[in-house]
Amino acid sequence: MKLLIVDDHPVVRDGLAALLRQLGPEVTVLLAEGGSQGLGLADEHPDLDLVVLDLAMPDGDGFATLLEFGRLQPQLPVIVVSSSEDPRDVRRALASGALGYIPKSAPPRTILAAVQFVLAGNVYVPTLLAQNPATMRDEAQEDSARKSIVSLTGRQIDVLRLLREGRSNKEIGRKLGLSEKTVKVHVTALFRALKVANRTQAAAMADKVGII
Repeated sequence: MKLLIVDDHPVVRDGLAALLRQLGPEVTVLLAEGGSQGLGLADEHPDLDLVVLDLAMPDGDGFATLLEFGRLQPQLPVIVVSSSEDPRDVRRALASGALGYIPKSAPPRTILAAVQFVLAGNVYVPTLLAQNPATMRDEAQEDSARKSIVSLTGRQIDVLRLLREGRSNKEIGRKLGLSEKTVKVHVTALFRALKVANRTQAAAMADKVGII
């Protein structure tokens, strides 16, 4: 498993790297000091499994970097780890394509659990936003999902249809002749396109906007 940390603070960067290496002996952690370097490393390492991205960096807007990751590497999950605990930043990050948002004040076990949760194909929403789940399902989200329909491929629609039936990634893979890892990539792309946090929300949003 290969992970990338993008953060301009050496202490934070090294601390996160040491923490993430606890996920297993096979974990490789790449380090970048800013968005440009992070995007470059992602391009050099197409086998990356996850990016951990800070929002406040000296070489540019972290949100812009987040959007660029989504444009250049749409299949690559990105988790934001930020000192900001403003729910508006959380919602903006998730709307910009992040599949998780972890406050830097979170304890190590929470950070590890959140990373594992996203690697498993889910979206991690911190408690500070989960207390008001309606913010994840407002009219703006539906409008954004409608606009994202055009970005879905035929294969992603097939995956979404089976996902709505409640099938697991393994079952979807068998049905469509795909590997489980490929299905996971499609599910991640669907979550990002529909701006939802889990499989249930993806199915519900698909019904609501008339995708299938």
